[in-house]
Amino acid sequence: MIKVNLLPVKRKKKAKPIPAFLIATILGTVGVCLIMAFLFFTYSSRLSDRKAKFAKNERTIAELKEKIKAVEDFEKRNKVFKERSDIIEQLSRNKSVPVKILDEISAIMPNGIWLQALSFTGDTVSLDGYGFTNTDIVAYVDNLKASKIFTEVYLQESRSTEIEKIPLYVFKLTFKVKA
Repeated sequence: MIKVNLLPVKRKKKAKPIPAFLIATILGTVGVCLIMAFLFFTYSSRLSDRKAKFAKNERTIAELKEKIKAVEDFEKRNKVFKERSDIIEQLSRNKSVPVKILDEISAIMPNGIWLQALSFTGDTVSLDGYGFTNTDIVAYVDNLKASKIFTEVYLQESRSTEIEKIPLYVFKLTFKVKA
């Protein structure tokens, strides 16, 4: 006798093969994602390296700017020191000039002449004085012209006057001092 089973039997279905197109698409997508992840990490590490290098360069620039400022301050102080040193040297060279001028003026002054005022303006000297005779004044002017340290001697005025009933000549003259 034949037995017929009318109850439904569960049978396993055979798995359908995955189409090659779907496998290729999935593998391509996974490959592209892996490549993109690799590139992302590579470029992000390069970016972080460059950021670190940039920060290091910024620190170096800041340090160099401080050094440049220090050098500029040093140069300013050095320039001021040099200017002051030059002024001091000039003063020390010229400190004996007034003494030499006064010595020369008095050494070549003839008898009968005396000075009332003497003034220095740069390299120009102005003299005001008295003389007993006009000849004494002319001799003094000639002596000044013959001097080695005076130039451009100019007698501005010579006039006769009377002081306490004594006849005198008042004179004014200017001359320049050779450097």
